[in-house]
Amino acid sequence: MISNRMNFKRSTTSMAIALMVLSLISVTAIQQDAFAQRSQGISITATADKGSDTIMIMGETISNITDVTFRVTSPSGNNVVAIGQISPVNGSFDLELKIGQMWSEDGFYTITAMQSVVQNSLYTLNVEVEVINGMVASNTSVTESNLETGILGYSEPKDTRDRGLEINAEAEMGSDMIEITGMTDRLGTDVTLTVVAPNGNIVSIDQVSPALNGEFTSVITTGGPLWKQDGFYTVTAKQFNDFAYTASTEVDIKDGLVVPEFGTIAAMILAVAIISIIAVSAKSRLSIMPRY
Repeated sequence: MISNRMNFKRSTTSMAIALMVLSLISVTAIQQDAFAQRSQGISITATADKGSDTIMIMGETISNITDVTFRVTSPSGNNVVAIGQISPVNGSFDLELKIGQMWSEDGFYTITAMQSVVQNSLYTLNVEVEVINGMVASNTSVTESNLETGILGYSEPKDTRDRGLEINAEAEMGSDMIEITGMTDRLGTDVTLTVVAPNGNIVSIDQVSPALNGEFTSVITTGGPLWKQDGFYTVTAKQFNDFAYTASTEVDIKDGLVVPEFGTIAAMILAVAIISIIAVSAKSRLSIMPRY
């Protein structure tokens, strides 16, 4: 009887140890799988100087197993004007693209980097560079990435291309009209203006053609059922699907009317002034009180 109990205890202890080991193995495997899922992706940067015929491509990747293939597509999307292939070294790669005769269209050329035989979004990225008359149209340094922050020392991507479009919003306090003025260096394409409410709803859409000097103007009327929400409405001007030709500004709306840009500051200044007047008045009364 005692022997059976001891055997039962030994069996129970062995089973507990086995379960603990199995749990540790499972947790370790889960952690490894999670890390494997995070350790994926690719980053590419296209850099070029205005007026140059050379585009530098640099990037980082988690995978060193396969080559990185590049494809450059014309603005119309109908022609492939360049292809290239390079092997990553310690997760890094770079490639020089020369603008040639096949780059005859003016507009934004799409540079696609791929690192898998099977189409995989984690290893396929696009960047755009504008080319006019066979030369880079503006200083360009644009980055696209799906790498996790911290992997390979990667930092948040930034787009530092010269802006080709700018806008400004002007309105009087209590007005229901907003005047949008702007400037662009591309005259052949209309500018689309979109107004988005604080809740994300689109409340107004307009389209305007730039003048010969690149300037454009549009008047937006506030009020109505779509402008009921109080807060900052975002006005976005867009000429192409590109950072350099997308600009935004905000207008504060309350009860369907424009709120002055520095209304809060003005109210604070007024409040401080009132408090100062009260303090000076109180001090003056104390100073003229008779002394005994």
